[in-house]
Amino acid sequence: MGRIWILVAAAVCVFAAVAAILLQLMPGPLKSMDYFVVGAVSTLLALLALFIVMIGTSAKAKNVFFERRKKS
Repeated sequence: MGRIWILVAAAVCVFAAVAAILLQLMPGPLKSMDYFVVGAVSTLLALLALFIVMIGTSAKAKNVFFERRKKS
C-alpha cells in the first residue's frame, strides 16, 4: 500500500512541476484557454511518467505487453 502512495505523490509532484514551468514559459496575459492547455499538458506528462515508472518497476518479464500462449 505504501508503494501506491509514493507513486501518487510522485505523479502529483510531476504535475505541479510541469504546470509551474509551463506557466512561467507562457507569455502573458493568460486566458482561460492557456490554463486549459497547461493543465492538459501537465496531466499528460504526469500520467506518462506514472506509466513509465509502473512498467519499469513492476514488470519482471521481458515482454510486458505480450503473453505467450500455453501449449495445449
